[in-house]
Amino acid sequence: MISGIDKDFKFMHDALNLRAYRQQVLASNIANADTPNYKARDIDFAKELQRAQGVQAGNLNLNATSSRHMQASGGTLNAQALYRATVQPSIDGNTVDMDVERAQFADNAIHYQFVMDRISSKGKTLLSAIRGE
Repeated sequence: MISGIDKDFKFMHDALNLRAYRQQVLASNIANADTPNYKARDIDFAKELQRAQGVQAGNLNLNATSSRHMQASGGTLNAQALYRATVQPSIDGNTVDMDVERAQFADNAIHYQFVMDRISSKGKTLLSAIRGE
């Protein structure tokens, strides 16, 4: 029972961290919309979430030198920001398309809020179960 709850919260924790990181990357793109030669970046959310969950080979695991060490992984903030494909190149070399950035920023914010709502709902359900309601 506890391991199932732990898996749910780990998934939501990883998703929330990745959404927050993606929001920072998108905000950086928007902030640098007028910077010459700035290249817009983004992350492949699905791929990074799988990596954070340990689905793909090559997940960073910490070495334990003692049997009493706790098992842990490298975390989700090792997400790789990739350069976004250019929709319409500009003369100054900047690849930020404000329409794309605004849409991605809003989409990511909605998904972030959804995960926050799920965490809140899960917490309320657990609290209700603990109280015996």
